[in-house]
Amino acid sequence: MRLTDFDYILPTELIAQIPLADRSASRLLLVDEVANQHLRFGDLVAQLNPGDLLVVNDTQVLKARMQARKDTGGAAEVLLERIESEFEALCQVRVSKALQPGRGLQFGDADSGEVVDAAEMLGRSGEFYRLRFSRPVIEVLDAHGSMPLPPYIDPRASAESSTAEPHEQRYQTVYAAQPGAVAAPTAGLHFSDELLDKIRAKGVAVVPITLHVGAGTFQPVRVDDVSEHQMHAERYVIPPSTRAAITACRAKPEGRVVAVGTTVVRALESAAALGEDQGDTRIFITPGFRFQAVDALITNFHLPKSTLLMLVGAFVGYERMRAAYACAVAERYRFFSYGDAMFIPRCVSGGSRETV
Repeated sequence: MRLTDFDYILPTELIAQIPLADRSASRLLLVDEVANQHLRFGDLVAQLNPGDLLVVNDTQVLKARMQARKDTGGAAEVLLERIESEFEALCQVRVSKALQPGRGLQFGDADSGEVVDAAEMLGRSGEFYRLRFSRPVIEVLDAHGSMPLPPYIDPRASAESSTAEPHEQRYQTVYAAQPGAVAAPTAGLHFSDELLDKIRAKGVAVVPITLHVGAGTFQPVRVDDVSEHQMHAERYVIPPSTRAAITACRAKPEGRVVAVGTTVVRALESAAALGEDQGDTRIFITPGFRFQAVDALITNFHLPKSTLLMLVGAFVGYERMRAAYACAVAERYRFFSYGDAMFIPRCVSGGSRETV
């Protein structure tokens, strides 16, 4: 397939700049086989069945963007890509000239980082470096970092709003527990503690996986032939208790594994393909992919020409995906991280259960 197959026209004003005051007040497009339905996110409870299993991504977004000074006095912007060890991290460093091993960066008055070596990521060199920090990475980020908002969100919009929560609270799921992401698993932003309690009361178990979303999620696809695209790596972990719950759910004919977001899909389908419940994944899901682990999907609306849109097209079917997005634009849904969501109650592209 070609990259242009995943393009669509989105009016700029439909890109949500601030979150709603109530997490669960977003709209929810039910992508049905017969006709789409327009709901509120709180109506999701009625769409879930006793015995279903809701799988969430409990990654926590780091304050991953920092301003630094080079040891020569020049400015540098550092965006963490992933933590490698307690003191080391792979980072994107924006500077005027490439950095050599041993060069230093200063964060505030007391903290510093040293370039260990350069790294090539996402097919590019000269921007990514492995840095060793003067104290644990998490502590340096907490002291000097800020939330790395997606490029389509204007920070001024929140500052000008009298109702918007600070991004540090709102660009984080209520169940975030494992620090390591540089972007939120945005489908999870719609869930409040109250809504999760209602879901559990209906007989739906809620279990976590962890997939640390990397900065590569914002990188555009740069090739026209989609099959030539190389995905960035993301680290995932499926706890033994979650694996047991998935096995029990799939043993019941009526039980569905409901993924909250594309990150959960990537983790579960990677584990199914690799036979490993933890590791790094570069899985690239496009139309024609045969799903093995996920039965239903909750997801936000994704950018044109993005790999996440391709994943949705694989799950719901290409033509139905196009129709759902056209419907969402026509009905003035809010798009992207702080926007509305869709619920796809069954996979139509395959899986270990026949769904077509």
